Amino acid sequence: MKHELKLFCEKSRLAELRTFMSKILAPTHLNDVSQNQLILAVEEVCANLIIHSHDCDPHSFILLKVSINTDNIIFEITDSGKAFNLIEYKSPEVNSVMKERRKGGLGLLLVRKIMDKIEFETNHSKNTCRLIKKLNSK
Repeated sequence: MKHELKLFCEKSRLAELRTFMSKILAPTHLNDVSQNQLILAVEEVCANLIIHSHDCDPHSFILLKVSINTDNIIFEITDSGKAFNLIEYKSPEVNSVMKERRKGGLGLLLVRKIMDKIEFETNHSKNTCRLIKKLNSK
């Protein structure tokens, strides 16, 4: 099954993203915890793009395509903002974030922990981040 959402770059649109994700993940055999982890990971990437790559420009948008197969779920997030390579990003040390009482900084670390595979590519002005989660066959 394939699903698609055009998400304009406003923080208020993240609620729309969560609703979309909940609806498409509901029919899967994933438990609530797994579904919420996937929603969290996709939301984190989209929020970072909205805030850092698009400066919350409501005229810009992100395109999310979700493919649900028997083996995996692929979340493909495409935009034309400032490129950010999640694969090359070095997450901060958890202890230093806690010690400094910094807000934020750990979201991308969570994305890496939740997803089984992350792919990133830039082609001219188009950036694509693919988040892949394997499904256990039963």
